[in-house]
Amino acid sequence: MKLTKNQWIGLVLGALGFILPFFWEINGLSAAGHMGLSIFFLAAVFWMLEPVPIYATSMLVILLQVLFLSSEGIYLNDVTEAYSPDGYTAFMGTLANPIIILFLGGFVLADAAVKYNLDLNITRILLKPFGNQPKYILLGLMSVTALLSAFMSNTATTAMMMTVIIPIIARMKPTDPLRIGLALSVPFAANIGGIATPIGTPPNAVVIGSLANQGISIPFGNWMALAVPLVLIALLILWLVLLFMYKPEAKTIEIDMTGKFNLSKKALFLYAVFAFTVILWVTESVHGVNSAIIAMIPVVFLTLTGVTSKEDIRKLPWEVLWLVAGGISLGISMKSTGLAEWIVTSIDWGSFGTITMILVFSAVAIAMSNFLSNTVTATLLAPLAISLAVSGVAGEGFNLVIISLVIGVSASFAMVLPISTPPNAIAISTGFIETKHMAKPGILIGIFGLLLVTIYALFYWPLLIGN
Repeated sequence: MKLTKNQWIGLVLGALGFILPFFWEINGLSAAGHMGLSIFFLAAVFWMLEPVPIYATSMLVILLQVLFLSSEGIYLNDVTEAYSPDGYTAFMGTLANPIIILFLGGFVLADAAVKYNLDLNITRILLKPFGNQPKYILLGLMSVTALLSAFMSNTATTAMMMTVIIPIIARMKPTDPLRIGLALSVPFAANIGGIATPIGTPPNAVVIGSLANQGISIPFGNWMALAVPLVLIALLILWLVLLFMYKPEAKTIEIDMTGKFNLSKKALFLYAVFAFTVILWVTESVHGVNSAIIAMIPVVFLTLTGVTSKEDIRKLPWEVLWLVAGGISLGISMKSTGLAEWIVTSIDWGSFGTITMILVFSAVAIAMSNFLSNTVTATLLAPLAISLAVSGVAGEGFNLVIISLVIGVSASFAMVLPISTPPNAIAISTGFIETKHMAKPGILIGIFGLLLVTIYALFYWPLLIGN
């Protein structure tokens, strides 16, 4: 495999980052902390610059932790001094973390929905009430996209919805500005819609997994109660921004609403399992069954009945699960080696007020996610928030759950560049829009997102989870 210049730079910087802590003695950081810092530097550089696939970096992170930080590993530089190593299963076991299983269940449901055209039929039904006026068609497309992306991969939702809007755009005059607005509405709504549920987007899983490691559980329905109101407001703002920037010329647009549901036995069984699983997820706080356990229902019954085949299982986005597992594993070693505590005690966080803390974490998450994967952003910031809470240096006003929500939600408001999220890249690939079209509304949505997250973190979320 021939590497590009940027990949070579990433490899060199990652290797230097890994080696540096071996020659840089840091006061107050144990030998195990130095080893943890080496792995952290390597992971951060590789995730940011991607000299190798980001899921491969997660695999490497887990391997290095097993070799150099586990109780069964190889010890260098007296790593075990003042450090009680975790067993290797603490790191490798992240592959079976409940958050991974939750996402696996979501992936299986989403894949089956696409296979039997459930997503397209839902789209057809949900779009019909919005009529043929361009502004309401725009709102309808955004609403359907957001709803689907709450339970499906944002990338898969965008890919499917782009096939829906291409014929709509084709019916419009080439000079109509709303053509651009329609093309932008799908990726932007997919990014926002993913915030609504724990399975909507990987950053949600990252922060939920990090909190679970601290003994803090956020049930499926509770997450929705925290996130859905924000999602609805964000979608309304997005709709108004796109209408303002890309005012439609046409008075009406005709859309073909023909189609029918697949009524085969397997399709009907899928519909029943899909509805049953979603109902159980939403009512988790009522019946008490953990959402990860519920996620096993579609995994087991759709495979047992052949609705999901062996080939379908092979095509699932396993790389996303590896990425999330690597992030959870990195958080474990940062905490256990004392690295996270050293990082947070190096800054006078106590001088930060509550509002400042929220604004800083939200702004950094949005800024980083515009250039990095939003999953990587959440993976790097979540351990920092946990360390602040554990160390107590952030002061009494610091709420770990709220700051974690700020990180996870803010990471999904990155919409400025094609590289910001896969949905953005898919939209650009259609040829209907250019980077400049995405940047202007993307910046506005990012600013509104920052304000929304701050308002919810100060006034709404504390009502549901306490101060």
